[in-house]
Amino acid sequence: MFKTKYYISGLMAAFLLSACSDHHDSVHYDGGALLKEKCAACHNLSMPPKTFQDEKAPPMMAVAFHVKDFMKVATASDKKPKFIEFFQEYVLHPSAEKSFCDKESLASYGVMPSQEGKVSKEEVGAIAEYVYTYYDEEKFLAQMQAKAKFDVLPLGEQIMTKNGCKNCHSIDKPKAGPSFRMIAKRSDTEIKQVILHGSKGKWKGFEKAMMPPFKQLNDQDIDVLVKWIKSL
Repeated sequence: MFKTKYYISGLMAAFLLSACSDHHDSVHYDGGALLKEKCAACHNLSMPPKTFQDEKAPPMMAVAFHVKDFMKVATASDKKPKFIEFFQEYVLHPSAEKSFCDKESLASYGVMPSQEGKVSKEEVGAIAEYVYTYYDEEKFLAQMQAKAKFDVLPLGEQIMTKNGCKNCHSIDKPKAGPSFRMIAKRSDTEIKQVILHGSKGKWKGFEKAMMPPFKQLNDQDIDVLVKWIKSL
């Protein structure tokens, strides 16, 4: 009986120790959150980056693209692990010799100070993995193409697009709500009131559809949006 009791207790202890060990080994680091917490004080994290005269360090997008472009790997599958390995080594033990920066950038920004003691190797690894995935050249190109397409739209259509009006309306065909060409037949005043205060049951065939109020729009935005709708 005593042997059985001790055996069961031993199994429980082993299970608890094993569970603790597994929990420790499976700590999850949020690379995106760590990037903001540990890197945003010096690096601009926007994509595309905004430039400032008193930049302490190059934008993170530029860092990511530069390292990817100049890092030498045997195969494409080696690129991500090599990228993470470089980040871990450079952030904790930086030097001009390890840097992929050109001489002008190094002269401008200098070699970054070591972050040893401020961030762990595991945390740097999580940051590097996030940076590698987020700052993607194809994604950046798609964003730039979308921005270029957006920038040539009439101002009223830009306001409509930014505020999600396309979710319920299209220009020519009814969706969850009437088309903009249908709406254009109403008076300026009625359209303004509906945009500002919302509505329900104003359109035949859309009696159950509810238009939410768009109080975030100022009077100027509403006037521009109404003018664009009426132009249709």
